[in-house]
Amino acid sequence: MDMTDGRARWAVSALFFANGLLVGSWAPKIPVLMARLGITEAMAGLIVLGLGAGSLCVMPVFGAMVARAGSARAVRVAAWAACSSLVWMSVMPGYWSVAAAVFLFGGVIGGMDVAMNANAVAVERNRKRAIMSSCHGFWSLGGLAGAGAGGALILAFGEIFHSVMVTIAVAGVLVWALPRLLEDRPAPDAEKPPLRLPRTPLPYLIGLMALTAMIPEGAILDWAAVYLQREMGASLAVAGWGFAACAGTMAVMRFLGDALRRRFGAVTTLRASAGVAMAGLALAGLADTPGPAIAGFALAGIGIANMVPIAFSAAGNVPGLAAGMGLSVVTMMGYSGILLAPGSIGFLAEHLSLGTIYLALAGLLVIPLALSHLAGTADFEKR
Repeated sequence: MDMTDGRARWAVSALFFANGLLVGSWAPKIPVLMARLGITEAMAGLIVLGLGAGSLCVMPVFGAMVARAGSARAVRVAAWAACSSLVWMSVMPGYWSVAAAVFLFGGVIGGMDVAMNANAVAVERNRKRAIMSSCHGFWSLGGLAGAGAGGALILAFGEIFHSVMVTIAVAGVLVWALPRLLEDRPAPDAEKPPLRLPRTPLPYLIGLMALTAMIPEGAILDWAAVYLQREMGASLAVAGWGFAACAGTMAVMRFLGDALRRRFGAVTTLRASAGVAMAGLALAGLADTPGPAIAGFALAGIGIANMVPIAFSAAGNVPGLAAGMGLSVVTMMGYSGILLAPGSIGFLAEHLSLGTIYLALAGLLVIPLALSHLAGTADFEKR
């Protein structure tokens, strides 16, 4: 491995951290925006849906840009557009202007997501060594830093100061990382891929794997605390450990995931991950007290951690398909799970216990288990 390979690997990892920092910093802004605009939970919910809509609308555009101009160029455009995006919504004066700013925030964050994952695939190919799971580990660290520091900064110095400080931090990362990215621009005489979604079913099946892996992650993120508090009588402090346990084990396993994938292969790692996640969700769903439920969420995090990174590597290495187009499909389908799960589970929770829902989500992971053989394209280094 030469020094250029090492710089490219750390550069794309830094971009994952920056993207996670922006997304994590968005979370504590939601109650601040509600207070400033004087809006209800339902109206805030529409703004949050706008973020998801922005991502889903813009991801295919950047997928096409990756296919036509390379991931390095696409990620530069998306990253600089995303850099100051928190400031946009902080200075907008009214509900609809804030909603528009959040829609744009979702778009550029989603576009950056597609492009940086495509660049990570390019680095994997160049190094002939898996790095995707650890890249997502850096995203988890960024999200933890953004969410952890965001509330304290807003409380101490205000919404605009917080947004400016995050912008400065992200800009610093971009100034260092972007010149060091692996350049993967297509050759001038290379045939330009058509600007349309793939017609082969393989990316959509891999996207279904990502979708069914991300729905349980969203369900733990949004509903674990409610489950522990309302159905088990846990205190608010204890209830917060539900998602914390999942997020902690998930971050650790993402940094271990590349080595596991290199040793056992993507298909075996995915199958084992799905099995562990199913066991964790089942334990959480069957638990009668907070302790076993929290242990179940921690076990689920171990399993969920590497399912999506493997799906992304598989999508970026589908034979005969530009990495950007495959990844745009998988990211759209995968992240729609995080976007659709909270509302759907909220509706179901009016009729079923959350314990029953977590048991059902364990059953949902039969789908990626059944489709796991399709993840073989992620083992590019063995072909």
